Amino acid sequence: MSLLLALVAVVAGLALLVWSADRFVEGASAVAHHAGMSPLLIGMVVVGFGTSAPEMVVSALAAFQGNPGLALGNAYGSNITNIALILGIAALIRPMALHSQVLRRELPILCLVTGLAVVQLWDGSLTRIEAWVLLSVLGALMLWAMLPVLRQYGDPVSAAIVEELEAEIMPLRKALVWLAVGILMLVASSRLLVWGAVQVATGFGISDLIIGLTVVAVGTSLPELASSVVAARKGKHDIALGNVLGSNLFNTMAVVGIAGAIHPLEVAPEVLSRDCVVMGGLTLSLFFIGWGFPAPGRIGRIKGALLVAAYLAYNGVLIASVLGR
Repeated sequence: MSLLLALVAVVAGLALLVWSADRFVEGASAVAHHAGMSPLLIGMVVVGFGTSAPEMVVSALAAFQGNPGLALGNAYGSNITNIALILGIAALIRPMALHSQVLRRELPILCLVTGLAVVQLWDGSLTRIEAWVLLSVLGALMLWAMLPVLRQYGDPVSAAIVEELEAEIMPLRKALVWLAVGILMLVASSRLLVWGAVQVATGFGISDLIIGLTVVAVGTSLPELASSVVAARKGKHDIALGNVLGSNLFNTMAVVGIAGAIHPLEVAPEVLSRDCVVMGGLTLSLFFIGWGFPAPGRIGRIKGALLVAAYLAYNGVLIASVLGR
């Protein structure tokens, strides 16, 4: 009975988490608009943080409750899901042509940040100092990313964000209500999800790392999946890739950084030997795809199918590791 209750808690927690994240982004964007913030800055800062809010809150709570495997698994599992599953599905729906210069400059940055994360975990732990380094790097990158906005550089992603945010302006009172509801439900649903995930892991005798890499990672990546699929169907390829790049940067630096700042994280050996290898390999593949190898600036359906196949193979390895115990 307790295991069934835990499974219900995981499903309900994920559903409420996705719903509350959407309300939070809508409310925060509208409040920022009424406060005079430009639509593009809202898209880069508010929406950027908002789409990663589920991962941030879940990993922060997991770290606070002493579940480092769940915190890291959620962040790195979401990165793997974003590249292999979400970008793969988007390319299968509609082949993606990449034109944005901003996205092309962010690809090597994502590779470098991923490398920094691996170096920090090499000794089997993430200290508070290392966590603050991640958060400091994120702050510097955010300032760097805002420079083109301040200089009024044009970019397909920028135009799409402005168009979407200006399409419907929510009244301030309603925006404040949704912002408050979104924050409260984010915390409540995250607590429910973390409790259920830990109970499920204990009940089935598997590690919270595996739960974080699979169920929790996919669940917290649902906002990115929804927005990327919609963008792909509309032919807004840069938005679909931008969701993946932005989310992975936030996951690697903000999600892990916040969790590590709350409580130093002990890192299981398989995180380095298995999960970081897969995450790094997928990130490098995205780098080569984005820079135009072998087909210049294009992610076709074959590449999309290969990305999805890589995701399925990775999950097969995870399942085998559980069954082999």
